[in-house]
Amino acid sequence: MAGEKVGKVVLAYSGGLDTSVIVPWLKEHYGCEVICFTADLGQDDELDGLEEKALASGAQKLYIRDLQEEFLEDFVFPTMQAGAIYERDYLLGTSFARPLIAKHMVEIAEAEGADAVAHGCTGKGNDQVRFELTTMALNPKLKTIAPWREWDIRSREDALAYATRYGIPVAQTERDIYSRDRNIFHMSHEGGLLEDPWNEPEEAMFKLTVSPEAAPDEPEYVEIGFEKGRPVSVNGEAMAPVALYRALNRLAGKHAVGRADIVENRLVGMKSHGVYETPAGTLLLRAHQALESICMDKHTMHFKDFVSVKYAELVYNGMWYTRLREALDAFVEVTQEQVTGVVRLKLYKGNIIIAGRQSNYSLYREDFASFGEEDVYNQQDAEGFIHLFGLPMKVEALLNIDGGGKSRYRKPDYSKFKRD
Repeated sequence: MAGEKVGKVVLAYSGGLDTSVIVPWLKEHYGCEVICFTADLGQDDELDGLEEKALASGAQKLYIRDLQEEFLEDFVFPTMQAGAIYERDYLLGTSFARPLIAKHMVEIAEAEGADAVAHGCTGKGNDQVRFELTTMALNPKLKTIAPWREWDIRSREDALAYATRYGIPVAQTERDIYSRDRNIFHMSHEGGLLEDPWNEPEEAMFKLTVSPEAAPDEPEYVEIGFEKGRPVSVNGEAMAPVALYRALNRLAGKHAVGRADIVENRLVGMKSHGVYETPAGTLLLRAHQALESICMDKHTMHFKDFVSVKYAELVYNGMWYTRLREALDAFVEVTQEQVTGVVRLKLYKGNIIIAGRQSNYSLYREDFASFGEEDVYNQQDAEGFIHLFGLPMKVEALLNIDGGGKSRYRKPDYSKFKRD
């Protein structure tokens, strides 16, 4: 809280509206030095002029670290391998970026001898939890300052007024009031028209994907190669993670792939409405699922579906640095040992159509599936299997017949008959 002794603080800095006004606010209310840290996660031109802006806002210095490869290798790929999707649609693009940012923020705080870290997350959202749980896991001795839980600013309009008072240039205006988060994996949009979930998003809001109407009128094929569940090539060309993601972002975005309009349940209890663009991520998840379908046995796949839901919950709730997540990773890693092969996709106006999949580890055999080999599958064995598989239903029906004359599923529902 304001008034505590803080000598130096490291601020997770994006250069957006919130973090821009936090720099002078921290100096005014805590009398501390402010060091800004920006994680380069693939924001592209959003990083332009960031150092000048941070220094002009009153920061002592700005660190910028290129974390794109670490982000993909250590956070994006494991989550994709787990098949983690939060509440059916959200691919967790913001969720798993926060623990990585917080990890490096803690490292810089330790190197600089800072006694606190700060973030620009609101007291209503999920990100405050993700930042602070990570700090607690990595260095709980650091204080955390969350201005949105302390200051008098209550809206983005208030923040704009504060920025104007201190002469801080910001990208947001009264007419463009969307709150966005961008990295190489996705871009999220909140606020503005989206505060009413009945409103259809305006086309001008989208940055990474074209509309289905504007997508090419001809489909395009792409082949994605995987090794142990991780993407390694596009159309036969081996590619490093960052280059691969950038190439697939362009391709998927061109074909309107990767848009999701979601009303989700925040960790803090309220619902929120957001629109997400995740071009390459959507493409890769679908391809990965298709490859798993031929490489993974039935029982492992069905159990992995349960794990996927729990994994997504952990990531969404900011619990990346936990033993449970590490334990689930160990399970997922075993499931991916034979998920190696190539998937061919057809992209057309927002649709991802599976056009083929192949693997040296495929468990699918055409001769087995067609029952052409009697030494693999004897059709007469099915009779005994069906008797055993249906035994519980048979026993229940026999007991019903002995007690009431008919199976309970054959008892007439007299409420359906009308009297004359």
